[in-house]
Amino acid sequence: MTKQKLRIGMVGYGFMGRTHSNAFLTAPRFFDLPYQPELTAICARNADRAKAFAENWGYQSTETDWRKLIARDDIDLIDIAAPNNMHMDIAIAAAEAGKMIMCEKPLGRTAVESQKMVDAVEKAKVPNMVWYNYRRIPAVTLAKHMIDEGQLGRIFHYRAKFLQDWTISEDLPQGGEGLWRLDKSVAGSGVTGDLLAHCIDTAMWLNGSIDKVTAMTETFIKTREHTLTGKIEPVGIDDACAFMGRFSNGSLATFESTRYARGHKALYTFEINGEHGSLFWDLHDLHRLEYFDHRDEGLTRGWRSVHITDGEHPYMDKWWVPGLSIGYDESFTHQAADFIMGLNSEAAAPTFKDALETDKVTDAVLRSAETGQWEIAN
Repeated sequence: MTKQKLRIGMVGYGFMGRTHSNAFLTAPRFFDLPYQPELTAICARNADRAKAFAENWGYQSTETDWRKLIARDDIDLIDIAAPNNMHMDIAIAAAEAGKMIMCEKPLGRTAVESQKMVDAVEKAKVPNMVWYNYRRIPAVTLAKHMIDEGQLGRIFHYRAKFLQDWTISEDLPQGGEGLWRLDKSVAGSGVTGDLLAHCIDTAMWLNGSIDKVTAMTETFIKTREHTLTGKIEPVGIDDACAFMGRFSNGSLATFESTRYARGHKALYTFEINGEHGSLFWDLHDLHRLEYFDHRDEGLTRGWRSVHITDGEHPYMDKWWVPGLSIGYDESFTHQAADFIMGLNSEAAAPTFKDALETDKVTDAVLRSAETGQWEIAN
């Protein structure tokens, strides 16, 4: 039986454009989806690169103007993998055109932008999702199940960190292709909206909403040459951020992120401490979930390392045999599959509305860093 096609128009061909394209190609090979995703068009400003990307990933056509992409009748879903400053305009136009939308994180550069995007998709009643892919790593999904089932009991602490080291050199410019994350006008913020947004989304998914925060940020290198102007200009993004917070359930949070942790390329970890036990997860060992159960009275009581590869574990029945792990890219495959399967049922999270809550927290973090005060985060 031939399935109805889900015709995808992708905006952006960078790192995220590749991960999303791979996800749409892979998902129907491992999941029984109600629709068949089709890579219909890729949109990017550089026509030659767009053509090369299309040939490599199997897109049927190219565009250099996202407005023309949205106007096409043969596109059902607009996937936004472009820099942050383009998210709002593309999403609102796509919603007004009645297109489904998937958008890279963060949703907007600020919660104000994100609210406009939420209003647009809710008015148009179009399916929508934000690519917070770490929710779909099986070990993280299992942690969610364990918490929801009460295995940890009352939660006391949540701590997370996301460390990188790629911007330490003073010679590194800011802005332009590949370095737009260092340009505040494009990115919106530095590590807070880029790395900590992932940590915050995961934390609130696992442990509920965050009520208030107190934060500090630092920009270690104050000026950099701008790629587009060739001039030495002030750096507006935060290179590092640390904040404390309080969840609605009364538990305490500590978060840290930096691009100045020499030796770390993508160290993302979280630990959750509850009355009955604790959980710990590390992106570098993403197929394992560390678990301590205080109720275990045996002589060998202690932390156990659970290898998340059995068919009973989240998503793993769709992949290989027990003992064989999967990786980072499969989290995007899971998200694409969940979105497509959700089209015939309840919308798969995180929706734009869910992602808005993360942006409210990041805004509060940045405000607190400026005021030196506790700030309300919801």
